[in-house]
Formats: sequence, structure tokens, C-alpha cells
Amino acid sequence: MFKKILIANRGEIACRVIKTARKMGIATVAVYSDADRNALHVKMADEAVHIGPPPANQSYIVIDKIMDAIRQTGAEAVHPGYGFLSENMKFAEALEREGVTFVGPPSPAIEAMGDKITSKKIAQEAGVSTVPGYMGLIADAEEAVRISDQIGYPVMIKASAGGGGKGMRIAWTAQEAREGFESSRNEAASSFGDDRIFIEKFVTQPRHIEIQVLADKHGNAVYLHERECSIQRRNQKVIEEAPSPFLDSATRKAMGEQAVALAKAVGYTSAGTVEFIVDGQKNFYFLEMNTRLQVEHPVTELITGIDLVEQMIRVAAGEPLPFAQGDLKINGWAMESRLYAEDPYRNFLPSIGRLTRYRPPAEVVEADHVVRNDTGVFEGGEISMFYDPMIAKLCTWAPSRSEAIQAMRVALDEFEVEGIGHNLPFLSAVMDHPKFVSGDITTAFIAEEYPEGFQGASLPDDELGRVAAAASAMHRVAEIRRTRISGRLDNHERRVGENWVVFVNGREIPARIRADRDGATVAVNGRELRVESDWKPGQTLARLRVDGRPLVMKVDKIPAGFRLRTRGADLKVQVRRPRTAELVRLMPEKLPPDTSKFLLCPMPGLVVRINVAPGDEVQEGQALATVEAMKMENILRAERKAVVKSVNAEAGQSLKVDDVIMEFE
Repeated sequence: MFKKILIANRGEIACRVIKTARKMGIATVAVYSDADRNALHVKMADEAVHIGPPPANQSYIVIDKIMDAIRQTGAEAVHPGYGFLSENMKFAEALEREGVTFVGPPSPAIEAMGDKITSKKIAQEAGVSTVPGYMGLIADAEEAVRISDQIGYPVMIKASAGGGGKGMRIAWTAQEAREGFESSRNEAASSFGDDRIFIEKFVTQPRHIEIQVLADKHGNAVYLHERECSIQRRNQKVIEEAPSPFLDSATRKAMGEQAVALAKAVGYTSAGTVEFIVDGQKNFYFLEMNTRLQVEHPVTELITGIDLVEQMIRVAAGEPLPFAQGDLKINGWAMESRLYAEDPYRNFLPSIGRLTRYRPPAEVVEADHVVRNDTGVFEGGEISMFYDPMIAKLCTWAPSRSEAIQAMRVALDEFEVEGIGHNLPFLSAVMDHPKFVSGDITTAFIAEEYPEGFQGASLPDDELGRVAAAASAMHRVAEIRRTRISGRLDNHERRVGENWVVFVNGREIPARIRADRDGATVAVNGRELRVESDWKPGQTLARLRVDGRPLVMKVDKIPAGFRLRTRGADLKVQVRRPRTAELVRLMPEKLPPDTSKFLLCPMPGLVVRINVAPGDEVQEGQALATVEAMKMENILRAERKAVVKSVNAEAGQSLKVDDVIMEFE
């Protein structure tokens, strides 16, 4: 077995590999850029080597710099994680020449399967069903439009060396094909150093289901069942689960056997994933093979009990797989929610900054449920604009799908993140969405269910009543504490009062509180709800039982009440005395400023291009500018017909949120 492994990656996946290596008694080496000098993976590793400036193309994907780090530290093997150099054949070959073991497949398999065009051709030759498309490389945008016209819209424009949603666009028209080709090629060049593009038919109403395979160097190969990855945004997975709620045992077996056959056909070893599109009749089509560890591997580990990173290391060291296909059973259900540094209220645009608060839920391993959080950040750390926006992968396991979802709901409500925009509210909203709960999902779920973007979750009346009851009881506790501190009242609890009006979500809910030693009974909406909690003023997380059921809320103090966040809802809740409530109704509402004449930068980023000039007349939907952040290009479009009065930014300029890019007449 190896004595020292270098992890050629960063963030949560580097931390994940370090944990398993430590368990196996293997020393670890981290590499880091200037931006990651104080990163968690650097602190966790036994050694760390600096490899250059923040941009990945000057540090993490520069093969020579990784090779220098290997020589400096004497690492015997390299685990590439995912992304960066994980599917780079030249990197694998460089390691082979150096006599260093690559914890992954052999370079010919990377070449065969890592390139999406080549892998499709091999799959076709092996009799695997594939999606219709153009298998050659596309020279320019006009050729992309011609090919798209021939295939028929919609089409998927994809980077040949892509992954993680980078370099990928769906085009429904010729104009979208033209723009999508340019953006995909630019993203591919920036993220992978390879700008080759191909086009295939986009299958409507698809489910994205993938098979995890594992193969050793002794001819043994198995599949570890499937993962459902249909909840995607901009072709990037957001929520994954294992197993799929859609597959039956026969389809699962057929897909697994086909994935293993494909792996054997190219001499594959290590962990890999074969991705399929599955239609409503359970017909499945090969998409691609990822010759690396997948982001969503934890859900497979939770339902099989197998540490995939450990098996990758053991296979790389020449050990045979310790199990056969018949040993791999599905145990329970697992969910994974990807926590991203992106603002769901701004159309999920990237967010950067300092994590002023980062308090994940406690990790738990019990017989009836598991909570796991794979992360690469810490409270006080910086979220950089240079890398992928993922902060953490929150996972839950339980005996059934409904129990795993419920465990995830609670864990998301307990997850405290402040200082940046993040998608926790959206993840919570999905967990409560009827379509998701039923398992009736496709890759179009987010686009169809949130066509205008995410504006926050709306709680049903029953849940609002529970929140109002909880807020009343919490306000009472805060008022008692306030009067005790002031020293103005002798009988604090009696003088605080019983009658209140709760303002929440545009509604007024009268509440009457009767307190005792163990809690309070609150009458709201004609119901009496029992509230039990040990919450104290100043605590940012409240765990209560209301009407016999758990209620977890993030808490911030505001005048006369609280900002409460639970189940994807962000609520301004104010608790007032009846007379004060009467006066509040007479106060005028403050209107937000009018920004309709400005194009504002929606996130911190770099201006890639400006498409218009002063005096130009623009039409609704026309591309005005492109801003790049966290390796993704974002095209900003006109919301209505207008004339450009002035342009305040230029290509190459770095902008902050709400900086004015241009003004309209």
C-alpha cells in the first residue's frame, strides 16, 4: 500500500480524499493556489505545496506544477478528485513516465471514454443505444447553426472535454445555437484547456440516471446500482439520490450490465460512472462515461456501505475487489443536496465573499438515519470567484425515501450560512415540492416549476400558524428577558401580557399565550398549539416542537420581532401588542427605488464582452453584455425595447454586484 498520496485538487473533494487516506494510514499532500493558501484542505493535509496564482489555468491544471509538487514531496500516487486534471490523459501519461501511480483508470481508457465524441462512437460499436447527434467537431458558430437545423431543435451543445455542466448549452433556436456555441467554446477553453464542441439532440422529458461502476486490474468489474440526478439547473446537478424512484429491478440490471460491459470493453479500472438519459418508457440512452469519481458519489456509498475512495486507492495499489456483484445490495435511501454559493433570488447567480457564519448540522450515524456533510470551507473563510461555487454536499440516509427526504428537510433547516448568497432556501423548497416528493421528476423540473426563477417558498396556512405560534412564544421569552434587564417591572411574566398580533407574510394573526413551566399554549386561527423549546434570545437557531411536531428555524432579531427562515421561506415576523398593531396599519409603505433604466451587474464578475454601444436601439431579449463568474459565462439580456444612453463598463473590467453596466434613455 502507498505511504504518501498527493491530491491534485482543492475544496471539498480534496478534504474527502484526505479523510479516507487518513483512515487507511496514508500520508497526504495538498496543493494550493494563492487564493487557497488558508483553505481547509491545506490545513487537513500532512504537507502542502504552493502551485501558483488563483486562476486554475495557472495553477491546478498546469501539469508541470503538479509534477514538481510530486517530486518535492516524494508522493507515490496521485488522486485527481473530479474536474481539473481528473480526466486528462496527458496528466495520466506524465505520471506513468514519472513512475507515480494514478488513482484512476489507465490513460487509454481516459482517452477512449473521457472524450465524449470518441466514447459515443465506441458505445455505438458496442451496441449501446446513444442519443442522435453530430459526432464530428464543430468549426464555428455558423456550422453549429447548420448542424442544429439538420438535427432539429432543441439541441444540446457540449464541450467534448466537459463536465460539471461547464461548456454546455441547450438551444431551441438558431440564434440560441449561435450564442450557445460561442459561450460553450469559451467556457470549455477556460475550464479544460480544450475548446472542441459537438452537438446532439436534446431528449425532452428526460431523466438523468447514472450507473456507478468499479473495476480492478484483475478483470473484475461491478456496478454499484444507480443514482438519479434529474434535478439540474443549467445542466449542473443540484440534488441527487440513490436509488432512483423511477427504475424497476429489470431496467436497473440492464443498465448496470451494459455499463459494466462498456467499462470492460475499454480495459477500465478504478471508479467510473456511465451516464444515461432515460425516457418515460424506461428506454435508456448512453450519454457519456466519466472516468473519475463523481461529485455525487456519497449517496452510492450510503446505500452500499462501500467507501469508493478507499476502493480506488486499493485498486490503484493492485488489490482485487473484495466483493462480487451478488454482494452489492441496496440498503435504504440516500439524498444529496449541493450547497452552492449562488443567490437563488438573483436567478442563481454566483456569490462570493466571506463566510461570516458557517454552522452545518451535526453529522450523525444512527441505525435509523445518517447525516453527512462533505465540505471544504470553514467559518471565516473566503468563497473565491476563481473556482466552482460549491460549498458543501449535505447528505442524508434513512430506510425509506420519505424518511430520507424528511431527514434532509431538518438538516437543511439546521444549516446556518451567512455572509454570501446561497441556495439553501431553494433546496428546502424542492424537498417540499409535491412533484419531487412523488418522484415525478425530469431534468426540466427546475425550468418548469420555477419558470420565473425562485422567489422563496410559500408556507401553507397550517405551517404559517405554527410559525406564528412559535414567534409569539419566542417574543414572550425575549420580552421577559428585556424587562428583567431594565429592572422596571417586578412581576415580569405577568406584565408582559398574553394578547399579541403576529404580522407574517402580509397577514395579521391574533395570538393569545398561556405560559407554564414546560412551555406555552398559543391560540392562533381558532386552534391551540403547544409550543415547547429551550430557545434563548441571541441564539441563531431555534429548535422547537409546535403542535407535537418539530420546527427548526434560523433566527435573526429585527425591530418588534424576528427574521425567521424555515423550509425555504424567508419571513419577516413581527409580534406587536393589539394597540400598536392598530397604529402600524396607518403607516405608509416604503417603495423600492426605480432601477428600470439601468443594466446592473447581478453578481461579482469579469466583463467578457459588451454587445451594444450608446445610441443603439435594443429589443427585448437581446444580448447586451456577458459577465463571467466562477468559470460560467452569463449573458445579460434586455428586458424590454430601449435605446442605450451610455455604457459604463468595458471588456476585462471587474464589477461588483449592482455596478451600473449601462443606462437606457
